Amino acid sequence: MTGDFNIRDSDWNPNFQHHSTHTEDLLTITDSLGLELSSPLNPGPTRYVDNTWDSNSIIDSVFLPPDNRGFSQHMLYSNICKPSNHVPLTIEVDIAETNTDLSFRSISKDSEEEEKFIELLISGFSNINSSTITTKKELEGVVQQMANTFERSWDNHAKLKHITKHLKECLQKQHQHYPGSSDRAATATHSVSS
Repeated sequence: MTGDFNIRDSDWNPNFQHHSTHTEDLLTITDSLGLELSSPLNPGPTRYVDNTWDSNSIIDSVFLPPDNRGFSQHMLYSNICKPSNHVPLTIEVDIAETNTDLSFRSISKDSEEEEKFIELLISGFSNINSSTITTKKELEGVVQQMANTFERSWDNHAKLKHITKHLKECLQKQHQHYPGSSDRAATATHSVSS
């Protein structure tokens, strides 16, 4: 987990003399995910100021599992932070050779299926009598009828889609196109088929 957390704190900036209550919230979250603060190989500010009343600070951080090979191995590139005032952070993350398949149902926007789906919803909802709801049980009955109408329409018109992530293949292609790039770069391709 990485990003601009916008928290100045003595935990990661020895030049800052205060401890923020926001840090405790962030560390509670990272701890629950099994992550710890990763120190860069070349420590320094991650945000540079362009005024005289403020000081450079460390507000961009990387949190990783401590057993990750990239832990405390990321780099700061202060020489290329323009036009942003934040320093780019880079880290290499190992990706195991794997194929992951994911299937789901969807309806493409502006498709014939979407049109039929909406038509069936309108038809089904218009047949539900909601004008005489006076009890909680009657309300629950109407809501259940609406849910059944939605489910029936979805099942009739949503198409099965498959997403396959070919990680090793992508890494090999990346290395062929960019010979200077690392084989361990965190990249994946996504192919979608119906």
